[in-house]
Amino acid sequence: MKITAVEAHVCNARMRNWVFVRVVTDEQGLHGWGEATLEWHTRAVVGAVEDMADLIVGEDPTRIEHLWQMMFRQHFWHGNGIVRGTAMSGVDIALWDILGKVHGVPCHKLWGGPVRDYVRLYGHLGGGKMEDFYESDEPQRFGELAAGMVERGFTAFKSMAVPPTMPLEGLAPVRHAERCVAAMRDAVGDEIDIMVDCHARPSPRMGHLFASALEQFDLFWFEEPCWPERPDDIAAIQRSVRTPIATGERLVGAAPFNELLTKGACSVIQPDITHCGGLTEVRRIAALAEIHRVALAPHNPQGPVSTAASIELGLATPSYIICEAVTSDVPWRDEVATTSHPIDPVGMLARATDKPGLGIEIDLDVVAKHPFEPELPQQVFYADGSVGDW
Repeated sequence: MKITAVEAHVCNARMRNWVFVRVVTDEQGLHGWGEATLEWHTRAVVGAVEDMADLIVGEDPTRIEHLWQMMFRQHFWHGNGIVRGTAMSGVDIALWDILGKVHGVPCHKLWGGPVRDYVRLYGHLGGGKMEDFYESDEPQRFGELAAGMVERGFTAFKSMAVPPTMPLEGLAPVRHAERCVAAMRDAVGDEIDIMVDCHARPSPRMGHLFASALEQFDLFWFEEPCWPERPDDIAAIQRSVRTPIATGERLVGAAPFNELLTKGACSVIQPDITHCGGLTEVRRIAALAEIHRVALAPHNPQGPVSTAASIELGLATPSYIICEAVTSDVPWRDEVATTSHPIDPVGMLARATDKPGLGIEIDLDVVAKHPFEPELPQQVFYADGSVGDW
Protein backbone atom coordinates (compact mmCIF):
# COMPACT_ATOMS: atom_id res chain seq x y z
CA MET A 1 0.00 0.00 0.00
CA LYS A 2 1.29 3.46 -0.95
CA ILE A 3 0.29 7.08 -0.46
CA THR A 4 -0.87 8.51 -3.78
CA ALA A 5 -1.87 12.05 -2.79
CA VAL A 6 -1.97 14.52 0.08
CA GLU A 7 -4.74 17.08 -0.28
CA ALA A 8 -5.74 20.23 1.62
CA HIS A 9 -9.43 21.22 1.57
CA VAL A 10 -10.32 24.65 2.97
CA CYS A 11 -13.72 25.37 4.54
CA ASN A 12 -14.55 28.84 5.85
CA ALA A 13 -16.18 28.71 9.29
CA ARG A 14 -16.60 32.41 10.08
CA MET A 15 -13.83 33.03 12.62
CA ARG A 16 -11.37 30.67 10.97
CA ASN A 17 -10.86 28.59 7.86
CA TRP A 18 -10.83 24.89 8.64
CA VAL A 19 -8.05 23.15 6.74
CA PHE A 20 -8.92 19.47 6.29
CA VAL A 21 -6.09 17.21 5.14
CA ARG A 22 -6.88 14.04 3.20
CA VAL A 23 -4.19 11.42 2.67
CA VAL A 24 -5.18 9.12 -0.22
CA THR A 25 -3.83 5.62 -0.81
CA ASP A 26 -3.73 3.24 -3.77
CA GLU A 27 -6.24 0.93 -2.04
CA GLN A 28 -9.69 1.73 -3.32
CA GLY A 29 -11.69 3.86 -0.89
CA LEU A 30 -8.95 3.95 1.75
CA HIS A 31 -8.00 7.44 2.86
CA GLY A 32 -7.48 9.29 6.12
CA TRP A 33 -8.65 12.66 7.43
CA GLY A 34 -6.57 15.12 9.41
CA GLU A 35 -6.87 18.80 10.25
CA ALA A 36 -4.35 21.63 9.96
CA THR A 37 -6.40 24.69 10.88
CA LEU A 38 -4.33 27.77 11.74
CA GLU A 39 -6.20 31.05 11.70
CA TRP A 40 -4.66 33.93 9.74
CA HIS A 41 -2.18 31.51 8.14
CA THR A 42 -4.48 29.40 5.98
CA ARG A 43 -2.72 29.93 2.67
CA ALA A 44 0.69 29.33 4.23
CA VAL A 45 -0.47 26.06 5.80
CA VAL A 46 -1.99 24.83 2.53
CA GLY A 47 1.35 25.48 0.84
CA ALA A 48 3.19 23.65 3.62
CA VAL A 49 0.87 20.64 3.26
CA GLU A 50 1.70 20.57 -0.46
CA ASP A 51 5.41 20.64 0.45
CA MET A 52 4.88 17.68 2.82
CA ALA A 53 3.29 15.73 -0.02
CA ASP A 54 6.58 15.79 -1.92
CA LEU A 55 8.21 13.96 1.01
CA ILE A 56 5.70 11.18 1.61
CA VAL A 57 3.81 10.38 -1.62
CA GLY A 58 4.82 6.86 -2.64
CA GLU A 59 5.52 5.81 0.97
CA ASP A 60 3.69 3.23 3.11
CA PRO A 61 1.10 5.19 5.17
CA THR A 62 1.22 2.71 8.05
CA ARG A 63 4.87 3.61 8.86
CA ILE A 64 3.67 6.60 10.87
CA GLU A 65 6.73 7.22 13.05
CA HIS A 66 9.01 6.87 10.03
CA LEU A 67 6.96 9.38 8.05
CA TRP A 68 6.81 11.75 11.04
CA GLN A 69 10.59 11.73 11.20
CA MET A 70 10.79 12.39 7.47
CA MET A 71 8.44 15.37 7.69
CA PHE A 72 10.28 16.75 10.71
CA ARG A 73 13.91 16.19 9.72
CA GLN A 74 14.28 15.93 5.96
CA HIS A 75 14.84 19.60 5.31
CA PHE A 76 17.28 22.03 6.90
CA TRP A 77 14.60 23.79 8.99
CA HIS A 78 13.11 21.25 11.38
CA GLY A 79 9.34 21.14 11.84
CA ASN A 80 9.32 23.29 14.97
CA GLY A 81 7.69 26.35 13.42
CA ILE A 82 3.96 26.87 13.70
CA VAL A 83 3.23 26.62 9.96
CA ARG A 84 5.32 23.49 9.37
CA GLY A 85 4.22 22.03 12.71
CA THR A 86 0.58 22.53 11.77
CA ALA A 87 1.01 21.00 8.31
CA MET A 88 2.84 18.01 9.83
CA SER A 89 0.09 17.63 12.40
CA GLY A 90 -2.64 17.51 9.79
CA VAL A 91 -0.86 14.80 7.82
CA ASP A 92 0.01 12.81 10.94
CA ILE A 93 -3.59 12.79 12.18
CA ALA A 94 -4.72 11.49 8.78
CA LEU A 95 -2.13 8.69 8.90
CA TRP A 96 -3.49 7.47 12.24
CA ASP A 97 -7.00 7.54 10.75
CA ILE A 98 -5.73 5.30 7.94
CA LEU A 99 -4.02 2.89 10.34
CA GLY A 100 -7.21 2.47 12.34
CA LYS A 101 -9.14 1.75 9.15
CA VAL A 102 -6.51 -0.78 8.02
CA HIS A 103 -6.96 -2.74 11.26
CA GLY A 104 -10.68 -2.06 11.57
CA VAL A 105 -10.45 -0.46 15.03
CA PRO A 106 -10.79 3.05 16.47
CA CYS A 107 -7.53 4.87 17.10
CA HIS A 108 -7.77 4.61 20.88
CA LYS A 109 -7.46 0.80 20.56
CA LEU A 110 -4.19 1.26 18.66
CA TRP A 111 -2.82 3.03 21.76
CA GLY A 112 -3.63 0.34 24.30
CA GLY A 113 -7.39 0.59 24.54
CA PRO A 114 -9.70 2.83 26.55
CA VAL A 115 -8.67 3.99 30.01
CA ARG A 116 -12.03 5.71 30.67
CA ASP A 117 -15.68 5.36 29.73
CA TYR A 118 -16.12 8.87 28.32
CA VAL A 119 -14.39 12.18 27.67
CA ARG A 120 -15.86 15.22 29.38
CA LEU A 121 -16.29 18.29 27.16
CA TYR A 122 -16.29 21.96 28.10
CA GLY A 123 -17.69 24.95 26.25
CA HIS A 124 -16.31 28.42 25.56
CA LEU A 125 -18.18 31.65 26.25
CA GLY A 126 -15.82 33.77 24.16
CA GLY A 127 -14.78 37.27 25.20
CA GLY A 128 -15.86 40.82 24.61
CA LYS A 129 -14.48 43.30 22.13
CA MET A 130 -11.85 45.68 23.41
CA GLU A 131 -14.30 48.58 23.42
CA ASP A 132 -16.84 46.53 25.41
CA PHE A 133 -14.63 45.28 28.22
CA TYR A 134 -15.40 48.08 30.66
CA GLU A 135 -19.09 48.53 29.84
CA SER A 136 -21.18 48.50 32.99
CA ASP A 137 -23.34 45.60 31.75
CA GLU A 138 -20.40 43.37 30.82
CA PRO A 139 -20.52 41.30 34.07
CA GLN A 140 -24.23 40.72 33.53
CA ARG A 141 -23.52 39.51 29.99
CA PHE A 142 -20.96 37.02 31.26
CA GLY A 143 -23.47 35.74 33.82
CA GLU A 144 -26.13 35.25 31.16
CA LEU A 145 -23.72 33.45 28.83
CA ALA A 146 -22.62 31.19 31.69
CA ALA A 147 -26.20 30.25 32.54
CA GLY A 148 -26.87 29.54 28.87
CA MET A 149 -23.88 27.21 28.67
CA VAL A 150 -25.21 25.18 31.61
CA GLU A 151 -28.66 25.03 29.99
CA ARG A 152 -26.98 23.44 26.95
CA GLY A 153 -25.70 20.60 29.16
CA PHE A 154 -22.12 21.65 29.90
CA THR A 155 -20.79 21.19 33.43
CA ALA A 156 -17.67 23.23 32.67
CA PHE A 157 -16.91 26.26 30.52
CA LYS A 158 -14.16 28.77 29.79
CA SER A 159 -14.36 32.52 29.36
CA MET A 160 -12.07 35.41 28.51
CA ALA A 161 -13.09 37.62 31.41
CA VAL A 162 -9.64 39.19 31.78
CA PRO A 163 -9.37 42.33 29.63
CA PRO A 164 -6.29 43.23 27.58
CA THR A 165 -3.91 45.33 29.66
CA MET A 166 -0.72 47.27 29.17
CA PRO A 167 2.41 45.98 30.98
CA LEU A 168 1.26 47.78 34.11
CA GLU A 169 -2.12 49.28 34.88
CA GLY A 170 -4.09 50.26 37.96
CA LEU A 171 -6.91 48.40 39.66
CA ALA A 172 -9.62 49.02 37.05
CA PRO A 173 -8.97 45.92 34.88
CA VAL A 174 -8.45 43.70 37.93
CA ARG A 175 -11.69 44.79 39.56
CA HIS A 176 -13.52 44.43 36.25
CA ALA A 177 -12.33 40.83 35.92
CA GLU A 178 -13.46 40.16 39.49
CA ARG A 179 -16.97 41.45 38.72
CA CYS A 180 -17.25 39.34 35.57
CA VAL A 181 -16.12 36.13 37.26
CA ALA A 182 -18.32 36.83 40.28
CA ALA A 183 -21.30 37.17 37.95
CA MET A 184 -20.53 33.82 36.34
CA ARG A 185 -20.11 32.08 39.68
CA ASP A 186 -23.37 33.58 40.99
CA ALA A 187 -25.16 32.46 37.82
CA VAL A 188 -24.09 28.79 37.91
CA GLY A 189 -23.18 28.05 41.53
CA ASP A 190 -20.35 25.94 42.90
CA GLU A 191 -21.19 22.69 41.09
CA ILE A 192 -20.07 24.02 37.69
CA ASP A 193 -16.37 24.31 36.82
CA ILE A 194 -15.27 27.71 35.53
CA MET A 195 -12.03 28.39 33.68
CA VAL A 196 -10.68 31.86 32.87
CA ASP A 197 -8.40 32.34 29.85
CA CYS A 198 -6.08 35.37 29.79
CA HIS A 199 -5.01 34.51 26.23
CA ALA A 200 -1.46 35.42 27.33
CA ARG A 201 -2.45 39.09 27.21
CA PRO A 202 -1.05 40.26 30.57
CA SER A 203 2.53 40.99 31.45
CA PRO A 204 3.96 38.69 34.13
CA ARG A 205 3.21 41.27 36.83
CA MET A 206 -0.37 41.86 35.66
CA GLY A 207 -0.79 38.09 35.40
CA HIS A 208 0.18 37.82 39.08
CA LEU A 209 -2.40 40.47 40.02
CA PHE A 210 -5.21 38.81 38.06
CA ALA A 211 -4.37 35.35 39.43
CA SER A 212 -4.37 36.64 43.00
CA ALA A 213 -7.63 38.56 42.60
CA LEU A 214 -9.50 35.63 41.04
CA GLU A 215 -8.23 32.97 43.43
CA GLN A 216 -11.31 33.56 45.62
CA PHE A 217 -13.59 32.04 42.96
CA ASP A 218 -11.98 28.57 43.04
CA LEU A 219 -11.45 28.34 39.30
CA PHE A 220 -10.96 24.95 37.66
CA TRP A 221 -7.95 26.58 36.06
CA PHE A 222 -6.49 30.00 35.19
CA GLU A 223 -5.08 29.94 31.68
CA GLU A 224 -2.06 31.61 30.06
CA PRO A 225 -1.53 34.39 32.64
CA CYS A 226 1.40 35.73 30.58
CA TRP A 227 3.31 35.03 27.37
CA PRO A 228 4.18 31.33 26.93
CA GLU A 229 7.72 32.45 26.08
CA ARG A 230 8.10 33.24 29.80
CA PRO A 231 7.98 29.81 31.49
CA ASP A 232 9.83 31.06 34.58
CA ASP A 233 7.18 33.74 35.11
CA ILE A 234 4.37 31.23 34.59
CA ALA A 235 6.04 29.02 37.19
CA ALA A 236 6.24 31.94 39.63
CA ILE A 237 2.53 32.65 39.18
CA GLN A 238 1.71 28.97 39.75
CA ARG A 239 3.69 29.00 42.99
CA SER A 240 1.92 32.16 44.18
CA VAL A 241 -1.68 30.84 44.05
CA ARG A 242 -3.51 27.61 44.77
CA THR A 243 -5.46 27.94 41.50
CA PRO A 244 -4.25 25.45 38.86
CA ILE A 245 -2.42 27.28 36.06
CA ALA A 246 -2.91 26.02 32.48
CA THR A 247 -0.79 26.76 29.41
CA GLY A 248 0.70 25.24 26.27
CA GLU A 249 -1.72 25.83 23.41
CA ARG A 250 0.87 27.79 21.40
CA LEU A 251 3.78 25.40 21.89
CA VAL A 252 5.07 23.19 19.08
CA GLY A 253 6.83 19.91 19.83
CA ALA A 254 7.54 18.06 23.06
CA ALA A 255 10.67 20.02 24.09
CA PRO A 256 8.96 23.22 25.35
CA PHE A 257 6.46 21.11 27.29
CA ASN A 258 9.34 19.31 28.92
CA GLU A 259 10.73 22.69 30.02
CA LEU A 260 7.36 23.74 31.46
CA LEU A 261 6.96 20.50 33.39
CA THR A 262 10.55 20.42 34.65
CA LYS A 263 10.09 23.93 36.05
CA GLY A 264 6.77 23.07 37.67
CA ALA A 265 5.20 25.90 35.71
CA CYS A 266 1.64 24.61 35.49
CA SER A 267 -0.93 22.10 36.68
CA VAL A 268 -2.54 21.62 33.25
CA ILE A 269 -0.85 21.39 29.86
CA GLN A 270 -2.84 22.20 26.73
CA PRO A 271 -1.17 20.93 23.56
CA ASP A 272 -3.09 21.54 20.38
CA ILE A 273 -3.11 18.34 18.33
CA THR A 274 -3.34 20.31 15.08
CA HIS A 275 -0.20 22.36 15.85
CA CYS A 276 2.09 20.52 18.25
CA GLY A 277 3.07 17.70 15.88
CA GLY A 278 -0.07 15.64 15.56
CA LEU A 279 -1.15 12.56 17.46
CA THR A 280 2.35 11.09 17.30
CA GLU A 281 3.93 14.01 19.16
CA VAL A 282 1.04 14.68 21.51
CA ARG A 283 1.33 11.13 22.81
CA ARG A 284 4.95 11.88 23.73
CA ILE A 285 3.76 15.05 25.46
CA ALA A 286 1.09 13.07 27.29
CA ALA A 287 3.77 10.66 28.54
CA LEU A 288 5.67 13.64 30.00
CA ALA A 289 2.49 14.81 31.72
CA GLU A 290 2.01 11.36 33.22
CA ILE A 291 5.58 11.33 34.55
CA HIS A 292 5.08 14.72 36.23
CA ARG A 293 1.52 13.90 37.38
CA VAL A 294 0.16 16.93 35.56
CA ALA A 295 -3.24 17.04 33.84
CA LEU A 296 -3.65 17.21 30.07
CA ALA A 297 -6.52 19.13 28.45
CA PRO A 298 -5.97 19.80 24.75
CA HIS A 299 -6.66 23.13 23.12
CA ASN A 300 -9.37 22.48 20.53
CA PRO A 301 -11.27 25.46 19.06
CA GLN A 302 -10.96 24.10 15.52
CA GLY A 303 -13.09 21.91 13.28
CA PRO A 304 -14.65 18.45 13.67
CA VAL A 305 -11.59 16.39 12.73
CA SER A 306 -9.54 18.07 15.48
CA THR A 307 -12.34 17.30 17.94
CA ALA A 308 -12.57 13.65 16.87
CA ALA A 309 -8.80 13.24 17.24
CA SER A 310 -8.83 14.96 20.64
CA ILE A 311 -11.57 12.65 21.91
CA GLU A 312 -9.79 9.53 20.63
CA LEU A 313 -6.65 10.68 22.44
CA GLY A 314 -8.61 11.25 25.64
CA LEU A 315 -10.10 7.78 25.62
CA ALA A 316 -6.62 6.22 25.76
CA THR A 317 -4.64 8.75 27.86
CA PRO A 318 -4.54 8.50 31.68
CA SER A 319 -3.53 12.12 32.40
CA TYR A 320 -6.31 13.54 30.19
CA ILE A 321 -9.06 15.36 32.12
CA ILE A 322 -11.32 17.33 29.76
CA CYS A 323 -11.61 18.47 26.14
CA GLU A 324 -12.49 21.87 24.71
CA ALA A 325 -15.45 21.64 22.33
CA VAL A 326 -16.79 24.32 20.01
CA THR A 327 -20.33 23.39 19.02
CA SER A 328 -22.06 26.52 17.71
CA ASP A 329 -19.51 28.53 15.74
CA VAL A 330 -21.43 27.94 12.47
CA PRO A 331 -24.99 26.56 12.17
CA TRP A 332 -23.97 23.94 9.60
CA ARG A 333 -21.12 22.43 11.64
CA ASP A 334 -22.86 19.04 11.90
CA GLU A 335 -23.38 18.93 8.12
CA VAL A 336 -19.70 19.03 7.18
CA ALA A 337 -18.81 15.80 8.97
CA THR A 338 -20.42 12.57 10.05
CA THR A 339 -20.86 12.27 13.79
CA SER A 340 -17.65 10.84 15.20
CA HIS A 341 -18.61 10.13 18.82
CA PRO A 342 -22.01 9.99 20.53
CA ILE A 343 -22.35 12.79 23.09
CA ASP A 344 -24.58 12.61 26.16
CA PRO A 345 -26.53 15.90 26.11
CA VAL A 346 -26.62 16.03 29.91
CA GLY A 347 -23.05 16.65 31.02
CA MET A 348 -21.69 16.78 27.46
CA LEU A 349 -19.83 13.48 27.68
CA ALA A 350 -18.31 12.00 24.51
CA ARG A 351 -18.50 8.22 24.33
CA ALA A 352 -16.30 5.73 22.52
CA THR A 353 -17.35 4.32 19.18
CA ASP A 354 -16.44 1.18 17.24
CA LYS A 355 -15.95 3.16 14.02
CA PRO A 356 -12.42 2.58 12.69
CA GLY A 357 -9.78 5.28 12.81
CA LEU A 358 -11.08 8.65 13.99
CA GLY A 359 -14.63 7.59 13.14
CA ILE A 360 -15.26 10.65 10.98
CA GLU A 361 -15.81 11.44 7.32
CA ILE A 362 -15.81 14.91 5.74
CA ASP A 363 -18.47 15.83 3.15
CA LEU A 364 -16.53 17.68 0.46
CA ASP A 365 -19.76 18.88 -1.15
CA VAL A 366 -20.52 20.83 2.02
CA VAL A 367 -16.92 22.06 2.19
CA ALA A 368 -17.26 23.38 -1.36
CA LYS A 369 -20.23 25.53 -0.28
CA HIS A 370 -17.98 27.44 2.14
CA PRO A 371 -14.80 28.36 0.25
CA PHE A 372 -11.84 30.22 1.67
CA GLU A 373 -12.40 33.76 2.93
CA PRO A 374 -9.90 35.93 4.81
CA GLU A 375 -10.39 35.48 8.55
CA LEU A 376 -12.12 38.20 10.55
CA PRO A 377 -9.45 40.61 11.84
CA GLN A 378 -8.94 40.35 15.60
CA GLN A 379 -6.98 43.41 16.63
CA VAL A 380 -6.33 44.97 20.01
CA PHE A 381 -5.10 48.49 20.65
CA TYR A 382 -4.74 50.04 24.08
CA ALA A 383 -6.28 53.38 24.99
CA ASP A 384 -3.16 55.24 23.89
CA GLY A 385 -3.16 53.56 20.48
CA SER A 386 -0.31 51.12 21.14
CA VAL A 387 -0.60 47.51 20.01
CA GLY A 388 -1.88 44.85 22.39
CA ASP A 389 -2.14 41.07 22.30
CA TRP A 390 -5.31 39.45 21.00
